[in-house]
Parts: sequence; structure tokens; C-alpha cells
Amino acid sequence: MSPLATPAARVETRTMRVSCDSFVALGQRTATGSTVFAKNSDRPAAECQPLKQVAQHDHEPGSRLRCQYIEIDQVERTYGFTGAGPYWLWGLEHGVNDHGVAIGNNSIFTKDAVPDQGLQGMDLVRLALERGGSAAEAAGVIAELIERYGQGGSGYLDTHWAYNNSFLIADASAAFLLEASARHWALRRIQGAGSASNHATITDDWDRVSSGCAAHACTQGWWSGEGRLDFAAAYRDTSVVPPVVSSGRYAQTCAAARAPVDLASVKRLMRDHYNGATVYSPGRPPDDERYYSVCMHADPVGTTTASLVIELEAENPLGAIYWAAFASPCIGPFIPLFTCGELPGELMQGGETPEQGGAWWRFKALLGEVEKDYPRRASVVREYWDTFEQRLAERANALKRPASGIPVGGEGEAEFRRRATAFMAEAWRDTSAALDEIILAVQAL
Repeated sequence: MSPLATPAARVETRTMRVSCDSFVALGQRTATGSTVFAKNSDRPAAECQPLKQVAQHDHEPGSRLRCQYIEIDQVERTYGFTGAGPYWLWGLEHGVNDHGVAIGNNSIFTKDAVPDQGLQGMDLVRLALERGGSAAEAAGVIAELIERYGQGGSGYLDTHWAYNNSFLIADASAAFLLEASARHWALRRIQGAGSASNHATITDDWDRVSSGCAAHACTQGWWSGEGRLDFAAAYRDTSVVPPVVSSGRYAQTCAAARAPVDLASVKRLMRDHYNGATVYSPGRPPDDERYYSVCMHADPVGTTTASLVIELEAENPLGAIYWAAFASPCIGPFIPLFTCGELPGELMQGGETPEQGGAWWRFKALLGEVEKDYPRRASVVREYWDTFEQRLAERANALKRPASGIPVGGEGEAEFRRRATAFMAEAWRDTSAALDEIILAVQAL
């Protein structure tokens, strides 16, 4: 049986799964002059992925931290963050911290084996958000932790599948791509705009590589040692995951990096199903790269289960809006959430089954209704949410604009945080009511 046809059963064998597309455009490439960062998290189709929000915290000197599979040294202060991750994991698929650093990870497949114990890619996303006060600092955190502890441990609850990772890391003024193979890594600074998918893309254009990275490639016979190391050519492995799985998606995000960028275009990119389509049309075979779109509907290989779009603005940190989509972004809205406020509880609720409640499972229920008749239902749902999302965005932007004159720590900050919390509660109430309404409308079609 081809890996592409392997059923998503509860087995211990290596089922081929890949995940995620990330995108960033720095201020010189965007309409507003701010950095726009985005990430689609592609996971098992029925794996709930609620939001997580953790405040800044001080820790006792010398204390230890339990991550998903291993224990590591804790730092004395960790930054607060807002992010998304599978309900059963300690780590995050993507998120943003109190300092305006956004990070997402992507699985990549290299010739180095991944052990059963180590730091998961999701561990590293969370750790870098908690410890990185800038994009450069967060990239350094990931690099140091990979060298010290290594990557390892299954990223899935229902199957044994450990993988290497890449990380797209950004703040208001800089962005970096870090690709890792076991304890080796390469780092490239993003110029203008860039993206990441599920294969190594850093060639000989890296800015830094880990100590021993080139020597390891030579020793293994992956590189001749002549000229400058081409990280992707030396380390990339296509024996398990064929290029077709990520080639089309990466081409789409690279094309977006060359085009004019604004918030709306990046949201469309996260909903992309090729040729600019934000409505999914099933039917392509698994050997067609268009079967794997940026908004993924390719279970068990990958299904988009959470999405983030965020503008990072140095001059307006309080006004940062985390645009969150639950389940597939093509059948729901991006909900505007202010990271300086307290999230509504239902957005952070969710577990293994729908009975455990939460926003994620409710959008998953809508997706289930759409999947019963995509040709009739998908476009109706998209049109409904487009109008709703626009109205919600206008309200969010009206609140955001005055925040640019409120310095963090200054007079008025506490009041703005209260207003942001109240806005999110109201926005979720409206979204919740709209969700009930569209489900009934779809069922009547």
C-alpha cells in the first residue's frame, strides 16, 4: 500500500503525515508597512486544536521544566503568549508572545533519524515564544535548544511519527527561517518576504549553520566538502515523503511572497486551493500536487485544523490582532483577537471528543455539514463568512487605531486591555450566534 493511501488508524507503524505552511512579509513589502505573519497548522482531521494563552511568569532559580517528552532547565522569567496547539500537547503549532514575536513550525524530512525522546517542534515553538524577546533572540533559543537537547518524540497521539522541523520566526522588523536535522541546523534571514512548507529549502544561501553541520554532511557522504554547503541538497530526504506533497503548496506561498501583500491577501493565501480559489473542490488524485493545497483537505496526510494571521507593528504593540480560524479557514471566519486582553474561555476549550465542547468542535461540526455536499454548500458558507468577517474587522480596527497612542506601561494601558477583553467577548458571542445560524442554513440546502 502506498503511504499516501495509509488509513488513519490507531497503529504504531509510521504513517506518512506532513503538516503546515508558513508565510511572512516584512514591512517594506506590505501595504501598511507592518510585518504580516501567517501559519496553517495541518494535523489529523479530528484532532481538536484550541487556543492557549499564558501570562508572563517568574520561576525559581535552578528549576526544571517538563516539556512533552523530556525535562529541561527552566529560565527565571518566561514571556506571556497566545497560540494554538493540539489539545494533548504541551507545545504550540504557532503563536505570538508579549514582545510581538510570532513563530510557526513545519515538519521537514531529512536523512538524520529522529529519536523517540527529545524536544518536539511544538515544544520549541512554545519555548522560543517564552524566552525570545525578538525574532533574532527566539531563533537563537531554538538553535541552542536543538543542539543541547535534540529533536525527538512523536508528534501524533495515534501513531508513532517523529520528525525534524523548520521554523519561521518574525517580529516587526526582522524574520528568519531555521531548518533543522536532528541536532544540526541552518539559519537564513528573510529578505522582504518568504515562506516555509514541508521540505528543506535553505541551500548555500544560509547566514549561519550549526557547529559540525558541514562536517556531519561530509562524514555521512551527503556532501563532497567542496564549495559552500548546500543544506537542502545535503540533508533533504524524499524517500518517505515524495516532493509532490509539498511542491505545489510551496510554489503557492513563494508566488505570494513575490506579489503585493496586505492582510486580505494573506488571509486568502491561508484559504488557498489553487488558482485563487477559496472554496475547496474535492476530486483530485493524491499524485497531483493540487491535491495538497495551502488550505489542506488531504487526510490522513494532513488537514488544516487551525490558522493564524497577525500584523506585527512596533509602534502599536497593544493593538496587535491575532486573527484566528478554527478547523478549516475556508469554511469559517478569521476572528480578531487582541493579544493584550483575556481570551473568551470557549476559544481555549476542547479535548478529544465534541462532548468536551469549545469553539473548535463547533467549527468542525460546520465543516462536517459542508463536506456532505461541497458543490452546493461551500460557496454559500464562504459568502456568508466573508460579509461577517468584514463587519467584525471594521469593529476591531476601530478599537485598534487609538491604541497606537498608548505606550505599554503607560497611562491608559489597563483601560485598553479591559476594552480589548470586552470586545473579544462580544465578538465571540456574535460569531457563536452566526455559527448556529449558518449551520441551520446549510442543513436546509
